[in-house]
Amino acid sequence: MSTGISRLPIQFSCYFTRSRAGENWVAEHALGYVLSGCLTVDDGTATYTFEAGDLYFARRNSLARFSKEPGTNGEFRSLSIYFEQETLRQFSLEYQYHASAAADSVGFFHLDEQSLLGQYMQSLQAYENVLSAPGADHLLNIKRKEALLLLLQTKPELQNILFDFSEPGKLDLEAFMEQNYHFNIELKRFAYLTGRSLSTFKRDFEKIFHDTPSHWLVSRRLREAYHLIKEKGKMASDIYLDLGFEDLSHFSFAFKKQYGVAPSTLTA
Repeated sequence: MSTGISRLPIQFSCYFTRSRAGENWVAEHALGYVLSGCLTVDDGTATYTFEAGDLYFARRNSLARFSKEPGTNGEFRSLSIYFEQETLRQFSLEYQYHASAAADSVGFFHLDEQSLLGQYMQSLQAYENVLSAPGADHLLNIKRKEALLLLLQTKPELQNILFDFSEPGKLDLEAFMEQNYHFNIELKRFAYLTGRSLSTFKRDFEKIFHDTPSHWLVSRRLREAYHLIKEKGKMASDIYLDLGFEDLSHFSFAFKKQYGVAPSTLTA
């Protein structure tokens, strides 16, 4: 998954402790393979669980929260292959793949790990040190192209997702924000995902909510926090990250400012 930071097209990652700091915005299509441990993905409408040996696809422009749990060996390890738009455009020209129909809107799904593609992903483990070495760009691109060909062989209908280069269309802003307010992304990302420029997003937002986006987001997240603590008996330390706050102290300060009491003193 991407944060907009430059990365290798094929990456191995490893965590030795539970990680809840997953990216909220999937910027590029990605193919993932869990080597050990467990990956849980929550996109706001569904929760997906991928365990060791599972193969999955992540669609670009998806919002999601990732939780990575180490396995019995004490580590979470995964392998990811990223398909940037320019790479896919070149591939489309070379192999004449094109989007020919509307694609399913699901952001994440399992792939058959017993397929030839699954066997290929397993084989990439032997290349871990080679692919991360300086000067491996040519090999990286060849291996990624091989993965893409196998992906399209395994699931041909993916061409309608991979080779759809259109930008997000204009969405129902109120419905989108009510569904996704808890994702901690920049306003320009919310604007892009709803098919608007930042200025149009802000203008439309104030017409609908009679508030600025920044103020509304904090207030909406705190309202949900109040409900979870007061009615569901949740602890502030268990919910602040899931509601889009970066640290507990900021959450507690904002909560007390809005409700006049610290979240720790609010009892069900």
